[in-house]
Amino acid sequence: MELNEKSRITAIHQPSFLPWLGFFNKITASDKFVILDNVQFPKTGGYWANRVKIIITGKAEWITIPINRNYSGTKNINEIEIDNSKNWNVKILRSIESNYRKAPHFEKVFPLIKDTLGNPGNSLIDLNLQIIFSLCSLLKIKTDHIVRASEIAAEGSSTDLLVSIVKHTGSDSYMCGGGASKYQEDHKFESAGIHLIYQNFKHPVYPQFNTLEFEAGLSVIDAIMNCGFEQTRKLITGNTPAK
Repeated sequence: MELNEKSRITAIHQPSFLPWLGFFNKITASDKFVILDNVQFPKTGGYWANRVKIIITGKAEWITIPINRNYSGTKNINEIEIDNSKNWNVKILRSIESNYRKAPHFEKVFPLIKDTLGNPGNSLIDLNLQIIFSLCSLLKIKTDHIVRASEIAAEGSSTDLLVSIVKHTGSDSYMCGGGASKYQEDHKFESAGIHLIYQNFKHPVYPQFNTLEFEAGLSVIDAIMNCGFEQTRKLITGNTPAK
């Protein structure tokens, strides 16, 4: 099955906290972008839904939203509550301010981050979606094709769930990330008549004022602080035609 100008592409991604450039690249390259909010949140360890890396004292370091893990059994991402007893947002804002205050676009960017994190609410998914939609607006990325998986009557788990989501969105193609081959059963897409596309996003190199060597995979706010909104949009789209 080959792509043509009538092909419809669905991309699926879990709701990351202050996502990296590749996350937004998927949004711009898809006809339907599905926020995978109804899968299990890991019981232990770090996770992109509540942490991301920025430059701190010259190195890539994690900033993390603490979550309430005082529950039995399992919870999906859209059920996770933020632990606001730890003043985490004040600490994160202080880290961003102290490490990026000399960035070329700090004065325009930091107040926007401060407004969002200043009143985070209790729901992790609500905060992440607020951040994602706000950043898309500032980067002039359309969002009318973004839906939540919990709003789709898809079934199954793992690859079967992805196939089901793509079918429910009416697409004939699925765009997955570069690391998906480690866990994804590619043949199931072919059996379902779905063309599989690997994103293959090539991380752009841009000036980072506060580190000696370029650090890839950071939050998009690192690029915006260094390059501004217009140039960051160009970094995100690259050679990928926006849908």
